[in-house]
Amino acid sequence: MKRNLAVLLAVAALALAATGCNKLKARDNLNRGVQAYKSTQYTQAVERFEQAVQLDPTFTPARLYLAMAYYMQYIPGAESPENQQMADRALDQFQKVLQQDPKNDVATKSIASLYYNQKKWDQAEEWYKKCAQINPKDKEAYYTLGVIAWSKWYPVYGTARAKLSMKPEDPGPIKDKKVKEELKTQYLPLVNEGVQNLEKALDIDKEYDDAMAYMNLLIRERADLDDSSEQYQRDIELANNWVQKTLETKKIKAERKPVSTGLSAQ
Repeated sequence: MKRNLAVLLAVAALALAATGCNKLKARDNLNRGVQAYKSTQYTQAVERFEQAVQLDPTFTPARLYLAMAYYMQYIPGAESPENQQMADRALDQFQKVLQQDPKNDVATKSIASLYYNQKKWDQAEEWYKKCAQINPKDKEAYYTLGVIAWSKWYPVYGTARAKLSMKPEDPGPIKDKKVKEELKTQYLPLVNEGVQNLEKALDIDKEYDDAMAYMNLLIRERADLDDSSEQYQRDIELANNWVQKTLETKKIKAERKPVSTGLSAQ
């Protein structure tokens, strides 16, 4: 009995030593992979990170780097099978990171960004909402939710105006009541939510001029759904105020930047 116990202890010790050795090798591969990653040698980086996670599947930082190395090779807008494969591999690894660390904000935001770049608006919206849940002070998450709302709304809005022979410069609101009511029913909640998310972004950063620009767009286009010319004019005036505020904020930021003299300190 004692002999069997001794054998079991010896086997356990060997297994523990092997595990420790694998973890050391995994960290070595991570370090080498990071060096390749920083040098933009993403193919070599992927090889190192893959070895790291094979040696230690619980090594979350290595898996996160592996996902990022795939992501960095993805080209937004390119439709080749190879490019889509890079996106799929990145998504798979980011998901595995979240299985180990459910509140990893880098993985969550990266998944949101991938879907956004692929113009998969529903999935991007879902993941940016998760970003905001993880970090309620994430102004970019709220801003992007506003942009997504506009991206889903604008093509439908533009098509509706075109079918009614309304030129871009023609004032609203939309005269065809049936068309207007259909748009209000299907898209007004989305537009309002987009405005609310942009407001949240601006609550966090009062000088977020990109958010101001989209506030102008959403409010200006939402005005076409108003019930009266008076309400339409009020919304257009509000949109114009956001245009002015955007320009003023950009000017303030530009004046705040230090001017380079071209001289270096001696």
